[in-house]
Amino acid sequence: MLDLIIIGAGPAGLTAAIYAGRSRLNTLILEKLSVGGRILMSETIENYPGFSMVTTQELIRRMEEQVRALDVKIEAAQVEGIDIKNKTVTADGKDYKAQALIIATGAKPRMLNCPGETRFTGKGVSYCATCDAPFFKEKHVAIVGGGNAVAEEAIYLARFARQVSIIHRRDELRASAILQEKLKENKKIKFILSSVVTEIKGAAKVESVSVKNVLTGEGKDLSCDGVFIYIGYDPDTEFLKGKLNLDENGFIISPEDMTTSAQGVFACGDCRKKTLYQVVTACADGAIAADSVYKYLASKGK
Repeated sequence: MLDLIIIGAGPAGLTAAIYAGRSRLNTLILEKLSVGGRILMSETIENYPGFSMVTTQELIRRMEEQVRALDVKIEAAQVEGIDIKNKTVTADGKDYKAQALIIATGAKPRMLNCPGETRFTGKGVSYCATCDAPFFKEKHVAIVGGGNAVAEEAIYLARFARQVSIIHRRDELRASAILQEKLKENKKIKFILSSVVTEIKGAAKVESVSVKNVLTGEGKDLSCDGVFIYIGYDPDTEFLKGKLNLDENGFIISPEDMTTSAQGVFACGDCRKKTLYQVVTACADGAIAADSVYKYLASKGK
């Protein structure tokens, strides 16, 4: 019987493990990918406190060293099912039981699934303007999508880029009126509406995108140095449907203490519904979740 099982070894799960280990909780992390999770899709981070720039590999390596130094075990395993009531997790055909669970499975950006997207991810294709905008100073970038996130990120990108081209499949954006006003006021921001990206092209990095007008069928290549994709996020919470309260998009509904609708089950990081999805907020979530677990177990006499 373990004190705690953490599902996911991204920044949120690793931070939770550090705090749990320091509280001397018998803790196990289960991670289906490599330690670090999807953050490793980005090469560097420039907005993590204490580092003007750090590679994601280096940051995760340091986190993992801290976790292992506290005798927290990390196992590579794909979670197949979960018994919320009995705090039992089934992974790779094996059952793991604990007194508490932390869900830190993260979320993945929704992809365009067009040719070139996977090849150039981290080489001009990005899903986070806050993370990568400084790499595109005085460059021309395209941003795909039409909601509030696209508008906010386009305005942010325009602080760095020479030009920002918003590509959206409809004839008008879905962003709020006030954000659209701000977009139109910004001379760096251009609009390519009623259009979709059909291919991302380049040699070693992004050099252009193929754009098709959905009304006329006409296609053209747009020269650019980067492509930011904002068509939504999909949390890794499929295995939790019907077991925890999720919002309409599958994100875990969890207040500031990281509790969930099930007693003894906590959530942290990008799998929970919140307003800012960043490494630093994931780490903060992880610390709070582990503290809440400690208090929960203490209340049970642990």
